[in-house]
Amino acid sequence: MALSFFDWTIIVAYIAFSMGVGIFYYKRAASSTGEYFLAGRTLPWWVVGTSMVATTFAADTPLAVTEFVRGSGIWQNWFWWNQLLAGLLGVFLFSRLWRRAEVLTDNELIEVRYSGKPAAGLRLFKAGVFAILYNFIVMGWVINAMASIAAIMLNVDKWAAVWICVVIALSYSLLSGFWGVVVTDMVQFLIAMVGSIALAIIAVNHVGGMDVILEKLRSFTGEHASIETAIQQVGSQLAVATDSLRSADLSASLEGLKMQLSQTPAVSEHTLSFIPPVPESGFFTLSFWESPFSQFLVYMTVLWWSMYNTDGGGYIIQRMSSAKDERHALMATLWYQTAHYALRVWPWIVVALASMVMFTDLGAHELGSKAAYPLVMKALLGSGMRGVLVVSFLAAFMSTIDTHLNWSASYIINDVYKRFFKPESAFRDQDTAQRHYVVISKIATVLLMLLAAYTAIQMQSIEKAWKFIAAMGAGIGLVLILRWFWWRINAWTEIAALSTSLFLAILFEVVAYFQTRAAGMSYELFGPDPVFFGVTMQFHLKLLIIVPISIISWLIVTFMTKPESETTLINFYQRVQPGGWWGPIQGKVTHTLQPVSRGFFGNWVAGVAMIWGLTFSIGHMVFGNWGIGLFLLGVSILGFAWMWKFTISKIQV
Repeated sequence: MALSFFDWTIIVAYIAFSMGVGIFYYKRAASSTGEYFLAGRTLPWWVVGTSMVATTFAADTPLAVTEFVRGSGIWQNWFWWNQLLAGLLGVFLFSRLWRRAEVLTDNELIEVRYSGKPAAGLRLFKAGVFAILYNFIVMGWVINAMASIAAIMLNVDKWAAVWICVVIALSYSLLSGFWGVVVTDMVQFLIAMVGSIALAIIAVNHVGGMDVILEKLRSFTGEHASIETAIQQVGSQLAVATDSLRSADLSASLEGLKMQLSQTPAVSEHTLSFIPPVPESGFFTLSFWESPFSQFLVYMTVLWWSMYNTDGGGYIIQRMSSAKDERHALMATLWYQTAHYALRVWPWIVVALASMVMFTDLGAHELGSKAAYPLVMKALLGSGMRGVLVVSFLAAFMSTIDTHLNWSASYIINDVYKRFFKPESAFRDQDTAQRHYVVISKIATVLLMLLAAYTAIQMQSIEKAWKFIAAMGAGIGLVLILRWFWWRINAWTEIAALSTSLFLAILFEVVAYFQTRAAGMSYELFGPDPVFFGVTMQFHLKLLIIVPISIISWLIVTFMTKPESETTLINFYQRVQPGGWWGPIQGKVTHTLQPVSRGFFGNWVAGVAMIWGLTFSIGHMVFGNWGIGLFLLGVSILGFAWMWKFTISKIQV
């Protein structure tokens, strides 16, 4: 795709803006780790919330959603839609608690809530796992996605183009720290949203309108699968055919079927469904648990509360902590959840559906179905819009990379280097210590970027990388919730939960590696699923093993070990005053703050009504179902009204 002078002008202007921000905030960010990692805890809700949205809007996200839609169907987005249920915990519980805790990183809380060597070891372990393993995978799949886009759109070596993007993101991240991250996030989110909406409109108009897309996809339902079956049957017949005339006829038939397959979208009965249908087979049958509905069921009942980010997740917690007070933290997180789940996704889904009509079969493409999104861009965009869309992906890429670099560096400095290697007491004064930590942060940032780029080369599927990350932290979510509200949780509880989940997730990957090699095939990171007793262990089935084992492990460990000391528990409760099950401690603390648990359930239900109501209101209206769309919009408005009246307007700051 050739870029015009106008396109390059747009791209260069955006890069110049990003670097200008870095230079502008250089001195302020370099003054202390509080400024470099939290912008001095002075940010308003609309800056914080938009930064949260921009960070989770990466170059990989539209590609992964396209993989979902072209693969299993729209319903597969429940893999991340379900996380709203946990996200609302962040809105009404954890946004306020993290702001009260006033820690630099979420791992710092470990030695506030727990004590002794187990707490120190857990802090070091989690900092290593999430700063290195987790962030390498996340940054790796983001870089991998940007490489795919660059290769298709710019017709250049994909890694050369991405290294240019990496250097730009790295440069302003090093210069301005968290200040540069949040300020550029504001512009990056706006550009990325405008670009994705524009592409959706152009794609729909090109195909002939949304009605035409839906009509074509419905008419092709199941046809792709039936042609594939016919190809297999004819291929089997050809393999055993002995008559030359018969072989020629079969070969011609096979070529005709392949041509027909290439012109037929891979549409199933689930492609356009918001929720997969309930299978006819019984609940206790293998076919039920291999069905799409079983995946949806596990997502809605297990995944959301068992995840590693149930209490907010590291970079979201970083932003909660940067808000000027707890009301701004709550409103920022609510705006983030609304934009994340309701506003962003439908342009991507629309482009994915249009791509199924435009590019019916991408099975032979090097990048597979994730190539569809940039292929639509390449095919439809003219001068000017090409530049805008390239910048939108560059912005999405940079907003995620700079966040993960800054966040990872905060773990390495605050939770490893400063805590275990060179504490502040080793310096002659506070200013010297802060300047030293900022310099080491920048060195760590560069090393993290280099290692993340290497990880990107090793992975192929964005979707499966997402799922490995989820499996890696499955089982710890309940502990992360209860450590705020139940006095009996201790450091060993969290160690047991995290190590069990991590061990089992890696074990599944190791088994898949050996099974793949034994079959004589090459192994790809996060590629094949392992097979046990003839059952392919899909992601949702892995969860049904990892989560119960993890819970049993941490419950046993909790009651076999001593609770934290009374002094540690009193100090923690006095600091955050969460409410909950703190019977032995509550009477020994002076209560000065509102318990965040008061009225929580009503707010949680109202939040679900507001955000999922808006999500599916937009979806139904996009598909022309105006009646149900407007009804759900009304539900969404009522949900917000409830939250405003009973909670948001009454928060004391």
